[in-house]
Amino acid sequence: MTPAVLTLVLVAAVAHAVWNLAAKTVAGKGYAFVLAYHGLSAILLAPIAIWLVATGAQPLDWALVIAALVSAVLHIGYSISLQSGYDHAPLGVVYPSARGFGPVLTIIVAVTVLGERPSGFEITGALIVLVGIAVVTLQPRGTTGQPRGITGRAGSAGVVRGLAWGGLIGAFIAAYTLWDDFAVNHITGSPLLYFAVSEVCVAVVMGAGIVTLPGGASRRADLRSILTEHRWALITVAVLSPVAYLLVLYAMQRAPVSLVAPVRETSIIVGTLLAWWFFGERGVAAKLIGAIVVVAGIGLIALG
Repeated sequence: MTPAVLTLVLVAAVAHAVWNLAAKTVAGKGYAFVLAYHGLSAILLAPIAIWLVATGAQPLDWALVIAALVSAVLHIGYSISLQSGYDHAPLGVVYPSARGFGPVLTIIVAVTVLGERPSGFEITGALIVLVGIAVVTLQPRGTTGQPRGITGRAGSAGVVRGLAWGGLIGAFIAAYTLWDDFAVNHITGSPLLYFAVSEVCVAVVMGAGIVTLPGGASRRADLRSILTEHRWALITVAVLSPVAYLLVLYAMQRAPVSLVAPVRETSIIVGTLLAWWFFGERGVAAKLIGAIVVVAGIGLIALG
């Protein structure tokens, strides 16, 4: 991985952490908030996408539309399974297992199925990054000031449920990462147009859901509340979320997905440290140790 590509992924990680920090300020309105920021992202990207197509810079064909629709379905599945996991198991089990399983599954599939052959330095660095992420995200028992869903003593049943949900969520992470890597390398040369169409697909599918699915009236009320009471969080996520993922898509055109996937998870390090800084979460020593481990892993990837 070249320094330029590494920079792209690290900037994406910081943007990802910041928009997640903003998203945490909106509680109890998950479906509506996801629909709102995807919809706003689609609106912001639409003029650029139209310009690309109108000028002939990038063609819009059925292959791109279908690929973007598949990506949208995978991203929606990820979001729904993530929220369901948080409803049924401790966050402190679901979150680290999901973010750890995702890159590991991506690396395994990329190497065994896609035939990618990263160097020894690079694969070792990727695994070290995952170890560092685990150190940061696994919380000590009895920690106070934790995010919603973490309990001091998760019973064995809660741990099993959390790992099961984490495995499902990680599978969605691996699926959309691998699919998007395939799409931007074999279906379209324009990550920007591809992502813009995918955002439109997400907004259309979830917009239909807010009308047709049970509980639609409550979700529509949540949507109105978001538009009036959480505008800054909405704008922050709608802008930084596309920026973060677009940088990852461009990176996947220039480096193996088996390396991009784990390095982008450094967003967990940044987000965890920001949570400590803004919300006073404890366990900073473990977080800093994990951050040092991640930096060491990134260094090995850069050397490769």
